[in-house]
Amino acid sequence: MQNKKYTYLIYFIAAVIAATLAIQVYWNFKNYQAGKQQLINEVQSSLDLAIDNYFIDLAEKNTVGLAYDGDILNNKGLDTITKRLDFSTDGLSGLDSIDPEDLHEIKIFRGLRALNIDTLASSIKITSDDRKDVVESFLNPRNTDSLKGKFALANRIIISITTDSIEIPEMNRYIREQLDQKKLDLDYAYRFLKKNGTNQSYNLNKIDTTALKAEAKSAYLPNKSNFTLYYSNIAGTVWQRNLLGILLSTLLVASVIACLLFLLNIIKRQKQLAEVKNDLISNITHEFKTPIATISVALEGIKNFNTENDPVKTGNYVNTSANQLNKLSMMVEKLLETATLDGDDLSLNIEAINLNELLQNLINKHQTLAPQKSFTFQHPENDMILNADPFHLENALNNLLDNAVKYGGESISVTLKSVAKEVIIEVADSGNTLGRAEAKQLFEKFYRVPKGNTHDVKGFGIGLYYTKKIIEKHGGSINVATAPQTTFKIELPHG
Repeated sequence: MQNKKYTYLIYFIAAVIAATLAIQVYWNFKNYQAGKQQLINEVQSSLDLAIDNYFIDLAEKNTVGLAYDGDILNNKGLDTITKRLDFSTDGLSGLDSIDPEDLHEIKIFRGLRALNIDTLASSIKITSDDRKDVVESFLNPRNTDSLKGKFALANRIIISITTDSIEIPEMNRYIREQLDQKKLDLDYAYRFLKKNGTNQSYNLNKIDTTALKAEAKSAYLPNKSNFTLYYSNIAGTVWQRNLLGILLSTLLVASVIACLLFLLNIIKRQKQLAEVKNDLISNITHEFKTPIATISVALEGIKNFNTENDPVKTGNYVNTSANQLNKLSMMVEKLLETATLDGDDLSLNIEAINLNELLQNLINKHQTLAPQKSFTFQHPENDMILNADPFHLENALNNLLDNAVKYGGESISVTLKSVAKEVIIEVADSGNTLGRAEAKQLFEKFYRVPKGNTHDVKGFGIGLYYTKKIIEKHGGSINVATAPQTTFKIELPHG
C-alpha cells in the first residue's frame, strides 16, 4: 500500500512539473506573439510618420507664397520672380538670388512653415498688435476688414509644385530616424510604385519580400501611388524585449521544479528511513529472540530436567546461558557504540600498528571460518607501520572482510600498498550483485541491501557505517566501486 501511494505521488509531482512547464511555454509563446504584433504596429507607425514627414518637408520646400499690394498683373516684380523660378527635382529654386530692389511691393515667403506670425510681421514691419490679423488675412483673404489702410496681404499667390518621385537617400533618412526613435534595429527594403506603373526600389535583393511587409497608409502619398516596406530579423528584437519576462518565468519554473524535486527527495528519504527502521526492528527482534530463547531453554532444563542436580549437566546449562548472555550483551554494546560514532565521545588510542601482520591475521581467521572461500593478499615486502587505534581499526577491517565473505563471490583479494603519503587498502571480491544505487547508501546507518521481506544474512546494518566512521576519525576516506567487481578502497594518511 505504501509503495502504491509513493508511486501515485511520483506521478502527481511529474504531472505538476509537466503542467508547469507547458503553462510557462504557452505563456512565453503568447508574450512573443503579442510582442511581435506590437513591433509590427510600431513598424507601420514608423513608416507612416516617415512618409508624412518626407512629403510635408517636400511640400514646404516646393511652396512659395507671394503677398502684394495693388494690381499684380501690372507689377514688374512678378516678371522678375517668374523668370528666376527653377522647377527642378529639388523643388523651387532661384528665388534666393533675387535683388529685393527689383520687387515692387511684393513679399516672398518660402515654405508653408514660414507662414507664421513672427516671419510675416518681421518681413513687412507689422506691429505686434496687428500680427494676428495679418496672418489670418493671409491665410483667409476674405477676412480683410481690419487691415484697411495697412499693407494688404489679402492679395496673395501660393505656388506649389508636386512630384511623383522620391529621393531614396532622403527617404532612408526619414525611415531610419523613425525606426531609431522606437529602437528598432531592422534590415529593410521598400518599393515605391508610381501611378504610371513604374517603380523605385531600395535593397530588395537583400531582403526576403515574402516575409513581413507594411503598406504605407499616409494621406500624403501621391495619388494612386503605393509604398511597401519589407523587413526581417525581428525575432531577435522581440525576444530581447521579452527577455526579462522570460528570465523571470524560467526562474519561477526552476524554483517550482526544484521545490517539488526537493519534496520528492525528502519523501523518498523518509520512506527509506521507515523501511530501515522496520527492518532494524525486525532484525533486532530476531537477533535478541535467539539468545533469549536459548537462555530460557537452559533455565527450563535446570529446573525441570536436572532433578538429580547433576553438576556436569548444570554446568552445561549455565555455560550455554552465559554464552548467550555475552552475545546479547555484545549486540547491545554494538548498538550503543554506534550512537557515539557521530559525536566526539569516541576517543582513539593511537599507537604503531603493523598493517601487514594485522591484515594477515584477519585473513587467516576468515579463511578458517569460511574454507570454501579463496583469499589472496598482496602487500609490500617490508612491514608497513601505521599510527592508529588497533582495536577500532581491526574491527573496521574485520567488517570489510566479513562483508566480503557474507555477500561477495568465491574469491576475495586484499591489497596493501603505499602511494605518496597515503596507505591504500583494497578489499575486492568476485561478487557482482551490488548495484550502483545500493552502493551510494551502503555506508548509511542501519542500511541493508533490500532483498524483499527477508534477509538471509543476519545483522543490523551498522558494520559498514562503523567502518566508515572509524576510517574518517583516522583522517582517511573509504569508497566502494561496483565494476568490474565489488571493491572497497580505504585511504589513510601515512608519514
